Amino acid sequence: MYDSEKLTRLRQSLKKWTETTLQKATARFPERREQFITTSSEPIKRLYTPLDVAELDYERDLGLPGEYPYTRGVHPTMHRGRLWTMRMFAGFGTAEETNARFKYLLKEGQTGLSIAFDLPTLMGYDSDAPEALGEFGKCGVAISSLKDMEILLDGIPLDKVSTSMTINSPAAIIWAMYIAAAEKQGVRPDQLRGTIQNDILKEYIAQKEYIFPPEPSMRLVVDTIEYGTSTVPQWNTISISGYHIREAGSTAAQELAFTLSDGFEYVRWALDRGLDVDAFAPRLSLFFNSHNDFFEEIAKFRAARRIWARELRETFGAKNPRSWLMRFHTQTAGASLTAQQPEINVVRVAVQALAAVLGGTQSLHTNSLDEALALPSEQAVTIALRTQQIIAEESGVTNTIDPLGGSFFVEAQTDRIEKQAYDYFRRIEDLGGVLPAIEKGFFQSEISDAAYRYQREIDQNVRKIVGVNAYAENKPLAIPLLEMDPQGYQRQVKRLEEVHQTRDNGRVGQTLDRLRIACQGTENTMPFILDAVRAYATLGEIIDVMKEAFGTYEEPTWI
Repeated sequence: MYDSEKLTRLRQSLKKWTETTLQKATARFPERREQFITTSSEPIKRLYTPLDVAELDYERDLGLPGEYPYTRGVHPTMHRGRLWTMRMFAGFGTAEETNARFKYLLKEGQTGLSIAFDLPTLMGYDSDAPEALGEFGKCGVAISSLKDMEILLDGIPLDKVSTSMTINSPAAIIWAMYIAAAEKQGVRPDQLRGTIQNDILKEYIAQKEYIFPPEPSMRLVVDTIEYGTSTVPQWNTISISGYHIREAGSTAAQELAFTLSDGFEYVRWALDRGLDVDAFAPRLSLFFNSHNDFFEEIAKFRAARRIWARELRETFGAKNPRSWLMRFHTQTAGASLTAQQPEINVVRVAVQALAAVLGGTQSLHTNSLDEALALPSEQAVTIALRTQQIIAEESGVTNTIDPLGGSFFVEAQTDRIEKQAYDYFRRIEDLGGVLPAIEKGFFQSEISDAAYRYQREIDQNVRKIVGVNAYAENKPLAIPLLEMDPQGYQRQVKRLEEVHQTRDNGRVGQTLDRLRIACQGTENTMPFILDAVRAYATLGEIIDVMKEAFGTYEEPTWI
């Protein structure tokens, strides 16, 4: 893209500038530190020029928006035509409390739902299970049966609102509850729009909310992909998630590489099932973190689109351009929020959200200022939503497509992250693939090393965190924190008792028996899960049947 003679002259000009203009300036005003680094501890050069992107080929590496390789965006008009979905992640306490929060957010301008589930639900326990004691409703809403899901979604038009659900090991069951609740509203499965996270590989890698061993867990994921492709065609049956990998301490390049590796593994498993890549790939979505380093995050998103398009087309043989599109949701970095001076988290979130928008996200959650201390209060979540709305309506960044495209710095960072991702792909392949790499602790070790390095940089004051090791204050907390209904747990347990007493327990037993047989065989489990859910079998009862068939997983220990 650049003339070789002009590059030679530029190289000479740069050398002269370094020896004269720059040297005089730094002799008088030394730079603030010897080395500047990204959030991922990657060194940043003083200046970027065409020399750093000399091999850039516009059509091959960038292209036009809405066209391969989608580096500049998956839609021709991007946010000029349609803003991203403002999808605030919400859930706490009982289904009634979270339903009220959903309705409040929709009234305030949110354009999609995102459901957070509490830890017992994430781990497949009913709220009244001994293992769930003390964890009810603390990190999300408690859902133990179809009755809870009906209350959670009461008064919300599921044929008009898209919903994202962050659940993994029990994803098929919770999705079945959503489908069944919609049926009771008179909404057909083919009318439903939304996403189920359903990304079990990143649980083994980072978040650790797994129940079953990897192979049966992957079978359940492919069951949902197969069922959704034929029956719930507008639903994204998996959200391949780098968010939790980043929250565990990975670098930006590790987040990208490990997420895409997981995504390609799901594609392989679906192909092995006999599914057509162009039938299911258009409904695969991804989910990324947006961390503090503004330009590194934008470069990560751009590299992700380019890699996904190339691999789906060239490695997996997808012919439908919609299969090449990498559509993704973004959440600002929870791990970056501080309990110290929580009000300034508003600024962190705004910077991270702006990076996501400039990086071309299709959907966005902005964290609330109080999340290092508690679940978001109504006031805090409103500010977080307003942050997105200000970016959309006032900042001007949506007026043109990929405004940072062509920046020497951004393009160099995009190429750097892409190269690091392919280096990781090769290392994972050398270990035998994703599942063997998990069993050998490769991903876990890489993330652990990165997290340790980042914390050491903070401890040694190489990296400044405002309010923590820079500009610290010793003032009492002055923000309101969310208080949940203290009677919520008792109401939840009572509702579970009523479900057990009023349902047809004979029918429940029959549906669970049929599910057990399906799990022991090779049939798609989704129809059997739906039958059990419709009979008001509880989450814990269904999971127990699956545990009988699949067993449970314990992570190996590595020395």
